[in-house]
Amino acid sequence: MRRALAVLAAAVVGTGMAGAAAAETAPQGTVSILGRSAEGRPIRVVRIGGRRAPRKVLVVGAIHGNETAGIPVLRALRRRAAPRGVELWLIPSLNPDGVAAGTRQNARGVDLNRNFPNAWRAQGHPFDTYYAGPRPLSEPESRLAARLIARLRPSVTVWFHQALALVDLGTAGDQGLVRRYARLSGLPARRLGFLPGVATRWQNARSRGSSAFVVELPAGPLDAAGIARHAAAIRAVARVSG
Repeated sequence: MRRALAVLAAAVVGTGMAGAAAAETAPQGTVSILGRSAEGRPIRVVRIGGRRAPRKVLVVGAIHGNETAGIPVLRALRRRAAPRGVELWLIPSLNPDGVAAGTRQNARGVDLNRNFPNAWRAQGHPFDTYYAGPRPLSEPESRLAARLIARLRPSVTVWFHQALALVDLGTAGDQGLVRRYARLSGLPARRLGFLPGVATRWQNARSRGSSAFVVELPAGPLDAAGIARHAAAIRAVARVSG
């Protein structure tokens, strides 16, 4: 009888541990549709953490459709609760049409990271590499991002790109934060040259006290260790943001 009870107790404990592990790795957060792309694909956003958290942190997995290595980092972030005092907002892809087509641009041939108002200038033609669109925020995808940022006023925003393998100091608001991210992720912190109409410069000029910056991942998909490093770096800078 005692042996049977011991076996039953062990089974209960084992089930509890398995349940805790499953809860730790199950996707966290609430998924909603932020809006739709030029071709009508949903642009999804995931919110993790309490609405009253004092710090909002936004992460964009892909803005260029052929630069998708950041998307698995967002999946990794969903496997854990948000850090204390932080509400995470995750956009896996701001450019689902580009991801579907394998193109840098959206379905109308616009480079979304040249379509933001700060220092915008007309350049190129549809599907040229850096075509900026007919006017600032001409694209539904960039307008959705701009409205969300205006509403959230995130303390930190990370925009993933590829494939320069660096963290950009050029448009960053808080360079100390960027250097911390670089150190934790294993990428060098470098300053890229001036680029017109980019999301980070517009965001930092618009919202004083916030810090939006670009993480240029290496070419190709990240391995499991790289995904874990970048997820941990985001959680670390989320905690220290104010």
